[in-house]
Amino acid sequence: MTPHADPQAGAAVKAADRAHVFHSWSAQALIDPLAVAGAEGSYFWDYDANRYLDFSSQLVNTNIGHQHPKVVAAIQEQAGRLCTLAPGFAVDVRSEAARLIAERTPGDLDKIFFTNGGAEAVENAVRMARLHTGRTKVLSTYRSYHGATAAAINLTGDPRRWPSDTGSAGVVHFWGPFRYRSPFHAETEEQECERALSHLADTIAFEGPGSIAAIILESVPGTAGIMVPPAGYLAGVRELCDRYGIVFILDEVMAGFGRTGKWFAAEHWDVTPDLLTFAKGVNSGYVPLGGVAISAEIAATFDRRPFPGGLTYSGHPLACAAAVATINTMAEEGIVENAAHIGETVIGPALAEIAERHPSVGEVRGLGVFWALELVRDKATREPLVPYNAAGADNAPMAEFAAACKKSGLWPFVNMNRTHVVPACTVTEAEAKEGLALLDEALCVADRHTSAS
Repeated sequence: MTPHADPQAGAAVKAADRAHVFHSWSAQALIDPLAVAGAEGSYFWDYDANRYLDFSSQLVNTNIGHQHPKVVAAIQEQAGRLCTLAPGFAVDVRSEAARLIAERTPGDLDKIFFTNGGAEAVENAVRMARLHTGRTKVLSTYRSYHGATAAAINLTGDPRRWPSDTGSAGVVHFWGPFRYRSPFHAETEEQECERALSHLADTIAFEGPGSIAAIILESVPGTAGIMVPPAGYLAGVRELCDRYGIVFILDEVMAGFGRTGKWFAAEHWDVTPDLLTFAKGVNSGYVPLGGVAISAEIAATFDRRPFPGGLTYSGHPLACAAAVATINTMAEEGIVENAAHIGETVIGPALAEIAERHPSVGEVRGLGVFWALELVRDKATREPLVPYNAAGADNAPMAEFAAACKKSGLWPFVNMNRTHVVPACTVTEAEAKEGLALLDEALCVADRHTSAS
């Protein structure tokens, strides 16, 4: 597809958007959404024919890139054959999607409950854990995001929770490992792991182990900063859960389906949870789909006891067709392996060099095509480039940086004082290098706000 200018059509799209669309996470009068005319692979473009290299994968979900022809064809074929059917029926494409997912999940997570997205997956995983254990409390970390529905937003550990926090949802937050900003004053990854696990063990003890249904963690926290857990941490959490009969839930909504260079991030540490939530990359968001992969023990809880949950569009045929095509294409084309290769040989080394050149880059961390740059005012003190949860004038340095990226043709993923490097798992070496060069240039804008300027 070739971008071509059609400003009149773009103006009409923007006018209709402004008149009728209510946007998420936004003050409606203060936003100016870009009108997008098309997309293909690692790029999308507007009605003025400005093309952007998508280093955000939209919301870190277009793992297979935009408009992959095999997935588009599968949706079209399914639409011509059977558009929709209620969840209570057995449908070939639904069964095949479940089989392909179960084939790739760790351990015995062989039963799949389908949802429409990640938040609903978390809602249902928590419900399963509470019913399985007969307990109510759920532990989750600060610096986390689990979705915007009722239980999921209370589990979330970032400021998006604050306006909706009921204070009575049975959720307890604790500190996960993050050595760059360690609350445990750790000097090594080993210390950070040990002290974070000790803190979690203390939290469990003081909350009462017999009252805790589940601990939920993002395998690699996403929007909160792509903090790759130290070796041994997830295994340590697994041991604590086993010790006290607590259900271990891993949230792989963002980290799953190739993003970290593995089908699921948990594979990096050889850890199997009791429940695993997924969405986003399962079909690159072409049609909304999420779900919960369930262990044999928890699935057996509901052999004779009805599970009190369901969704009209659970396992929607069009979404499942997209998932089947996505998973098969990822396997056939070595897309997971490509993500690992690009991260190891292109993105990781380039970001390390960028960090050396720019006083605004305090730390680089990541795996596969899942990276974050921590932007700071001072490398020695690690003062963030903007304050925590900054808005308005306080956020000006990050806003200027993001604007510089977009002006150069790079679409970034920016959150608080971080920029994330999260292109599609299909990104080529040439595309990755193009984006990294544009990022390198835009960081000069951030550098102007540092103590070194």
